[in-house]
Amino acid sequence: MSIGLYIHVPFCIRKCLYCDFTSYPVSGPAMADYLGSLVKEINLYGAALGDEEKSISSLFFGGGTPTCLPAGALKMILDELRYSFSLMEGCEITVEANPGTVDAAGLETLLKAGVNRLSLGVQSFNDGLLGVLGRIHSTAQALEAVRLARASGFANLNLDFIFGIPGQTLSDWQETLAQAAALYPEHIAAYGLQLEEGTTLAQGVGRGEICACPEDLELMMYRHAVEYLDNCGYKHYEISNFARPGRECAHNLVYWLNNLYLGLGPAAHSFIGGERFSNVPALDRYSEQLSGGEYPVEARERLTVEDEMAETMFLGLRLTAGVDLNLFHRRFGRRAEDVYRREIEGILKNGLVEINGGFLRLSSKGLPLANVVFREFV
Repeated sequence: MSIGLYIHVPFCIRKCLYCDFTSYPVSGPAMADYLGSLVKEINLYGAALGDEEKSISSLFFGGGTPTCLPAGALKMILDELRYSFSLMEGCEITVEANPGTVDAAGLETLLKAGVNRLSLGVQSFNDGLLGVLGRIHSTAQALEAVRLARASGFANLNLDFIFGIPGQTLSDWQETLAQAAALYPEHIAAYGLQLEEGTTLAQGVGRGEICACPEDLELMMYRHAVEYLDNCGYKHYEISNFARPGRECAHNLVYWLNNLYLGLGPAAHSFIGGERFSNVPALDRYSEQLSGGEYPVEARERLTVEDEMAETMFLGLRLTAGVDLNLFHRRFGRRAEDVYRREIEGILKNGLVEINGGFLRLSSKGLPLANVVFREFV
């Protein structure tokens, strides 16, 4: 069985005001330390895993901001991965990028290195709202990044956007979506802003200095995205993701189908060999453990069958197609309708889910209340 592979690049030019991901200020010495340590981690797993576990169906560089690294460094990582792992034919290789960190030469290097999908963190086409989020780029830079990506030859492009930003109006959101659709990317992600504890933006809201977006307005924005992007030819295939036919993100489907994946780099998470485990987040500890020939793992959890079944349910319900009940039966030897009889009966009665064609899926009523449904299986 093939797996998904995730590489965490923990650097940013400046941390966004809403971000709680593991990232560090970009610097030459820190980059060199990270790259040397990552190569050691790649080699450790390359020597330890079996052939099936080293067969990679999708590869995703996330962060942080992967394009903080020189394109040549990302190419070097890809070369090391090809030496230690087996990238399947047609392997989807995605690199996340901030529009303020790309140029023509770098994009051409990535494309030649085998990167075939670019994910641009645009977030908004409104400069004022980009300022609220603490983004380093402008609308003009985002549009130029899309132009450069197309000119370089990228034929699979994702644009990320955020709604529910403090001060954002429904009209702002409608204008951003219209500009996005006019660029005709293959994939669009639209996420509701999460005010994560400890972030600068959340602290500002907590002190009353910033007004959070009202929940009813955020719901209106979400429903508009679903309707508008559908009318523009995008399939709403996951709660926050929309794709042109055949352009669904293969790597994210690995997560939502609860399939196997390996994460490399500080704070990266993995699900392989019946375990979930996570790497240490601190770059110095990550490097120290690898220098000593140790895996840089901070926590491990051996999953029971019950754990895997529950995760398969609530992750699968993120997909608009829902959980494939026949596949669940083949995977676990038990019917989800029996294992979760009480839970499914309750949410069916409340109209939050429906069963259609062998799939249990969120209803139109349940879609904006997804977290309520997920809690039934946690």
